[in-house]
Amino acid sequence: MAKKRLWLDREEPALSLRRQCHLLGLNWSSLYYQPKGESALNLLLMNKLDEQYTRTPFYGVGKMTECLRQLGYPVNEKRVRRLLRQMGLEAVYPKPRLSMRHPDHKVFPYLLRGVAITRCNQVWSTDITYIRLNHGFVYLMAIIDWHSRYVLTWALSPTLEAQFCIDALAQLLEHTQCEIFNSDQGSQFTTTRFTDVLLAKDIQVSMDGRGRVFDNIFVERLWRTVKYEKVYLSDFQSVQEAYAGLKAYFELYHHERLHQALDYSTPAQVYAAA
Repeated sequence: MAKKRLWLDREEPALSLRRQCHLLGLNWSSLYYQPKGESALNLLLMNKLDEQYTRTPFYGVGKMTECLRQLGYPVNEKRVRRLLRQMGLEAVYPKPRLSMRHPDHKVFPYLLRGVAITRCNQVWSTDITYIRLNHGFVYLMAIIDWHSRYVLTWALSPTLEAQFCIDALAQLLEHTQCEIFNSDQGSQFTTTRFTDVLLAKDIQVSMDGRGRVFDNIFVERLWRTVKYEKVYLSDFQSVQEAYAGLKAYFELYHHERLHQALDYSTPAQVYAAA
């Protein structure tokens, strides 16, 4: 069974910190990351937007702005749009072209419409979500097996750069692989540096339709579960604390949390039986 991404062990005396980062697949910038850059008010607004988006992912900038105004924050749409982009959030309804893709990034067709998911390692999918800290934020990326709902690997990063997603995928494929890999059309997943890792293993690449969040429904459900059952109930002070808290939660999610869709088995039970 694939192992999760490990956070850096700062107490290791035999290896340099740079070497430890390399061996664990961590971005060097993550080591000394101090969550900052946004004002306290903007961080508060981002947290409110994250909670609202988790409840109503179909709200666009206008409705998100109105939600904040009704909470007593006199914001304008320009500010809300910038914060949503910073968080990597986008409403799930189809829209005209509001942003240009990188010309070197290829978008693959969605391959899963009408496909019966009957076994583990048939389909994996991935996504990124915003995780709030007490004085900042990080991004969580996970790869989930559709049949068992098992989170095969996950990683944290202070930025939305593609490398932490590429590293997590490459490490996972050292141990096992799937038949079809699905993602959204985010630049982290459309870059050839990511898709080439899959194609080199003869894995079919599938991508959600633009604005069709429910094409990747299992990851969206995972994010909602993680947010409501762990993140919103916690007060993560640092990246390390967020990592420890999420690691403990995923252990519970895998081995203790019963899933009705799995006939009240756990993801670990279903994945181990494959």
